[in-house]
Amino acid sequence: MGNAISSCFSKYATFSGRATRSEFWYFYLFYAIMYVVGMVVAAAVGTPALMYLFILPLWIPNLAAGIRRMHDVGRSGWFILVPIYNIVLLCTASTPGSNQYGD
Repeated sequence: MGNAISSCFSKYATFSGRATRSEFWYFYLFYAIMYVVGMVVAAAVGTPALMYLFILPLWIPNLAAGIRRMHDVGRSGWFILVPIYNIVLLCTASTPGSNQYGD
């Protein structure tokens, strides 16, 4: 899990290339945990806007990991915008070997 998180942060705004299924889902789990932590801290302090300090810095790497995940299954990154179908693609196994988006 640590490798997936560090990989996503090292490719902070890299929208090209590929991301494995585990890399995406581990980072998404980290994003969800930070969202909950942000909600708890914001509720404890009484400032709802404080939650955004926890999730806004993670929004771009989460989007970039999702787009790289779409590339890993051989689809354009724009498929991240298609409801329901994008969840199916995010759970689909990787395209073996290289594809038009990389190795």
